[in-house]
Formats: sequence, C-alpha cells, structure tokens
Amino acid sequence: MSNRKTKAAMVALFATLATTGTIFAASIPRGIPAGEGTHARQITDKRPKIGPDSATFGAYDPHGDFRDDPNSKIEHLFLPWEDVDLATLSLADDYAQKRGRKLLITVEPWSWAVDRRSTSEELLQGILAGKYDRNMAAVCDTAATLKSDVTIRWAQEMDETDNQFIWSHWQPSSYIAAYRRMVNVCRKHDKSAKYMWSPKGEPSLVKFYPGDDVVDVIGLSVFGLQQYDKDHFGADRTFAQLLTPKYRLVQGFKKPVAVAELGYEGDATYVSNWAANAAKRYPEFPNLTAVVYFNDKELYPWPKPYGLPNWRVVKEASF
Repeated sequence: MSNRKTKAAMVALFATLATTGTIFAASIPRGIPAGEGTHARQITDKRPKIGPDSATFGAYDPHGDFRDDPNSKIEHLFLPWEDVDLATLSLADDYAQKRGRKLLITVEPWSWAVDRRSTSEELLQGILAGKYDRNMAAVCDTAATLKSDVTIRWAQEMDETDNQFIWSHWQPSSYIAAYRRMVNVCRKHDKSAKYMWSPKGEPSLVKFYPGDDVVDVIGLSVFGLQQYDKDHFGADRTFAQLLTPKYRLVQGFKKPVAVAELGYEGDATYVSNWAANAAKRYPEFPNLTAVVYFNDKELYPWPKPYGLPNWRVVKEASF
C-alpha cells in the first residue's frame, strides 16, 4: 500500500475508533480532534478575543472548537510516555500543518491507566537510573519526524500541592536531575525541539528551575473560577491579577513566558472580562509571548465544593 493510502487508512481508522470509544484512553495523545463536530454545538462568548497586538494564541482542543479558527497558532497535546501509540502523533502533525500551527506536546511521565502507575519514588528512581530513557527517546524520535515546530513540556506543575501528579512530590533537586536527564535524552533524538519548563506558579517554583541550558520557554497555569474568587477573595479577580505573582516569580530567569494552560468560568460579566483581556499584551508582562487555552472540562477536582469546572468555550444548544 502506498504511503498516501496508508496515511488515509490510519486517519479513517483513528476517526472511527475514537468516535466509537474503541481506543483505550491511554493509547492516543489527548487533544487530537476527531470528526467534524455536531450542529448542536453553539459558540459562546467565552472564546478569547484576539487582536493584531495580542500574544500568540493556541489551544488544547480535543473537541475541535478551534478547528477553523485562524487565530489559533498552537495545537496543544497531552500524552503519557507509557501505553501510547506514538504513530498517532502524525495525525496531530497533519492537522497542525494544514492550519499553520505549531505543536506543544505535554509529556506526562506515567501511564494514564491508573492501575499501572508507579509510586512517586519508584518513578523518580527509575528515571534517575535510566529505566525510562527509552520512553523519552521514543517520544523524541517520533517528534523529530514531524513537520511542525515542536515544543516539549515535560512533567508540568511540579510545584503543585493538590496531589494531581506523582512527580510533584519530589524534592526540587530530584526534579531538576530528572528534568535535565530527560531533556538531554531527548536532544539526542530530536535536534530541533524546544523545551518548556512549566510550573503551576506556586511560590516554591523557583527552587525547581532546572537551568538556562535546558529551558527555552517557561509555561504557567492560569485558571479563573468566579465562585472560588468570591468565596476566597470576596471579589472577582482578573487575568492580570492571577498572572502577576506567578510572572514575578519567573521574570528573573529572563526567558520567554507562556500561559500553557488558561481557563475561566463564571457569569457573563466575568467571562467577558477574561475573554477580552487574557490574550492581550501587557507592559507589566514584557516576556509573555503566548497563551494556550485549555478547552475542556477540568480533569482533576478542585477543592470541595467546586468539583470539575468546565473551561470549554462552547455549550450544547437546547432544542
């Protein structure tokens, strides 16, 4: 079978399996849109407003809501480094190429199959002993074959305290050693990729900085939930208010800064304010170059009673 026919067959098979739920969640990157959507979807005003002087905009967009949006210049994917079919990255590459987008690939160093995860210490010791070099090498070998510009974001939010990620339990020196090892492994297989170090934005993040030689861009996470703001701060907070303390912590590293995960949810006024301001350029954030929207429902629960906020920019229309 020709390469063109093989690729077409892969795309058709992937779309069929994805829409029927046949593919296990851990076997494909998370974020490749499947199908052409449904007429029942209605775009809301949650979509960030992009102007000629906005920061570069992109999205993690598993539902394809930004499929035809010319403002989106970054396609964000998540993948585990175990139990994943890396060949499917070619689908994301084709999708990004057709739309003139770059790829941001978040590599999570575990399996998404929860019954197969190592403990925090087992994962760390395995990485430092070289047990997972082949996992990172496989990811980067595949990334090197892609046509799109690739930025690799490894083991994000290492400074978080809500127990979402087992690597967030490592001491800063251990995380730094693991991060540096993985970047150095990757560089042997992909000479062109850039690397994003991506803390959540907690005060401890500075202790986890792995060094200028292994960081091309710094990613931060900024999520605005109106009810949380009211309950804990007595008022709505803006994008700039949430970003300011995080940005100040990393500005001394003199690296480009991106909001690697952005989301907001609340009433119409709250959402309108965030949509109008989240992607604009600010004089107080001179190194902020990009914002990447997390266009999905939250995957890990916020503290009670907030549950799983829905950051998605669309809602299902009622008929």
